[in-house]
Amino acid sequence: MPRKLFGTDGIRGVANEFLTAEMALAVGRAAVAVLPAEAPRIIIGRDTRLSGPMLESALVAGISSAGGQAEIAGVIPTPAVAGFVISHGADAGAVISASHNPYQDNGIKFFGSTGFKLTDEQEAMIEQHMFHETTTDASPTEPGPVCFLADPVEAYVEQLTSHFPLDLSGMNVLLDCANGATCESSPMALRRLGANVSVVGDQPDGYNINQDCGSTHVQHLAELVQADGFDLGLAFDGDGDRVIAVDADGSVVDGDFIMAVCAAHLKQQGALDHDTVVTTVMTNLGFHRAMEQLGIRVRTTGVGDRYVLEDMLAGGYRLGGEQSGHIIDLQTGTTGDGLATSLLLLRVMAETGAPLGELVKVMRRLPQKLVNVRVGNKEALDGADDIWGEVRRQEELLGDEGRVLVRPSGTEPLVRVMVEATTAERCDQVCNSIVTVVESCLG
Repeated sequence: MPRKLFGTDGIRGVANEFLTAEMALAVGRAAVAVLPAEAPRIIIGRDTRLSGPMLESALVAGISSAGGQAEIAGVIPTPAVAGFVISHGADAGAVISASHNPYQDNGIKFFGSTGFKLTDEQEAMIEQHMFHETTTDASPTEPGPVCFLADPVEAYVEQLTSHFPLDLSGMNVLLDCANGATCESSPMALRRLGANVSVVGDQPDGYNINQDCGSTHVQHLAELVQADGFDLGLAFDGDGDRVIAVDADGSVVDGDFIMAVCAAHLKQQGALDHDTVVTTVMTNLGFHRAMEQLGIRVRTTGVGDRYVLEDMLAGGYRLGGEQSGHIIDLQTGTTGDGLATSLLLLRVMAETGAPLGELVKVMRRLPQKLVNVRVGNKEALDGADDIWGEVRRQEELLGDEGRVLVRPSGTEPLVRVMVEATTAERCDQVCNSIVTVVESCLG
């Protein structure tokens, strides 16, 4: 078993190869040992991957065998599990998902009793217990109980639609549910609010989650929205914590634009705490310039929703998120929620009476290029002097007219090279130069 399991978003890897049933069972047992309650109640949800039922069964077995109480929510978006922990007074929640990754991958991530993800220290304790569990860690005389939550999708939809009492009558919306965890909940929520809803990516078969669909593959959705006259499209990822929008003209509205639209409207209403929004280093430079013009302060963190959330909690900020569409509104939940973000965006449209294509004019995106370079050892990036020398050279040439970001992926064997510049041509030139050096040094 490897010595480092938890990454930036839980444990993640190829199911039945890295993330095995044995590992899931061990994780369940360790979580029970680490959580402060004597017989902790843990709510478990998953997405639609082929390996989901296998890992769910193993995780439940681990929890129960250690004396914990397992409460199964089944296929449900990640943010619903976080919310259920709070509403049901549970000790923790666990989600079996690899988010936007292909079906072969899967993962396990935990939420604590407050609905927030476990801390790095808590995850380290789970790992330590897994690696050092001995026969002295005796199982209880009786296993803990296992039960199923009643109507979890209905409960999740009711919670969100109660928070957003919108009238979406006459609005035509096309959803792409990525053949994932939102297939039931998102259409139900928007129809309940009166929208005319059509859906693609809602036929999961265990293999097709995120396959040429969802928030990482929005082109088909964009073409359908434009061709068939929808007011907008909304594309979720496999576990439902992200959303990317498409306006009526088929233009993609990513997380930067969604945050810009929502932040501008909340500030105008006096509802943007401290007139501040929290983003990551991946956020487009155009977002920063737009917020500056609106008098909104932007705080920047490392890549990963946990770092965005940490800064939001520390500073008392309401809104934060990532370009990927993982957006957190602490008035509606404790983690990114694609459906809640969609409803927040739809509320802006309803209250302003403006179409999405008009609202996004609040921001002008600078050309940006992101290349994922597959490497043999991403940890070697830190000491790769030739790469960092090329980065410094290109940064000096760009000056104030762009920026460069090179970083290892938190979940895959990749080095990500991102460049922004005032023209697409300059962007390509700078990015290609750095990618060539990365491939030469680490490929």
